[in-house]
Amino acid sequence: MSVSSRDVTVVALLADPDAPTEVARRMARTLPARLADTSGQGRRFDVEVVSEPFSAGTEDLSTLTRRIVDRGRAEHWDIVVALTDLPLHSHGRKLAVDLSHEHGLALLSLPSLGGLRFERRALRAVEEAVLSLAGARATGAEGPPRRQSPARFAGRLAPVHPGPIGEEETADLRYVVSGPRGYLRVLSGMVRANRPWRLIPGLSKALAAALATGAVATVNSTLWSLAASLGTPRLVIATVGSVALMVGWLIVDAHLWHRTAEAAPEARKRAALYNASTVVTVGIGVLVCYAGLLAVNLVWALFILNDQVFASMARTPLHATEYWTLSWFVASVATVGGALGSGLESDEAIRAAAYSKREQERRRMLEDERGDRPVT
Repeated sequence: MSVSSRDVTVVALLADPDAPTEVARRMARTLPARLADTSGQGRRFDVEVVSEPFSAGTEDLSTLTRRIVDRGRAEHWDIVVALTDLPLHSHGRKLAVDLSHEHGLALLSLPSLGGLRFERRALRAVEEAVLSLAGARATGAEGPPRRQSPARFAGRLAPVHPGPIGEEETADLRYVVSGPRGYLRVLSGMVRANRPWRLIPGLSKALAAALATGAVATVNSTLWSLAASLGTPRLVIATVGSVALMVGWLIVDAHLWHRTAEAAPEARKRAALYNASTVVTVGIGVLVCYAGLLAVNLVWALFILNDQVFASMARTPLHATEYWTLSWFVASVATVGGALGSGLESDEAIRAAAYSKREQERRRMLEDERGDRPVT
């Protein structure tokens, strides 16, 4: 149990497991000094990181707030800042941060920070939240301190702006994102939380099938002639088609598409956001795999192809352009082979590679509620 003195403010970073916990731990290294320098008056801050799934099983703001309040009271923390990588919603808008100065708590939805300069934005958001809550505690006020300007707070998190709060809600200050820019910001944050680069080791069997397909295709004389006859537009079409096939196959075969039984427009918008993040996450992972296949095929072609044999079969000299064209086309063929090979992967392995830990648990809960969880 943490005990605070008059000169020390105990700040708990209550973080969901996985990515939020990693962010909180890195943040805790510099946050105390930044808070002390900014607040002045000789005040010191003791920052603790607590990793636990406080958002498990719910996206309801009232439920989450109640859990955070109960946890803070049990540990006697002065201020609690909860971090989650779930995209939260409030009154049809995407939540950025909720603050309750009366209870000394803040709830931050990390996807609202976007995918670029994420660490810096997260640190600034938490710093502003803690200073706002600490100012209220110092003055004994139950609402936001007068010196705290909503415009200043929102400016640090631009394009975040103040949002509406219901009469029965605990929060007394809320910031949301809305509009096309807000949608793209949250979407990029969700994709970053999913960490699409993890899809590569998660598709080991598919990559093995793609590499084998590429190795065989590179020594196929029919493909030499076909690749030599293709122009850049057709090669681009082959790339787009093979990547789209791979993405679609992974989403359909591993049951990654999010369905909602709710007819409410807000539920459908949420489902569309989740599906968009899935498509972008898987798409980035497949594109990285495609680039890797192209590089491997190019090295393999440089090693295996013979100038005279290639010229006799393809009726064109073997120059740098032919190496590049053949490797590009073979990468598309190999990606199709990888799509077929991905059927050997388990659905759970693909989900673990494509989603953050919170998102995996959220989807597992929804499937259990519907009773249609696919058998793997």
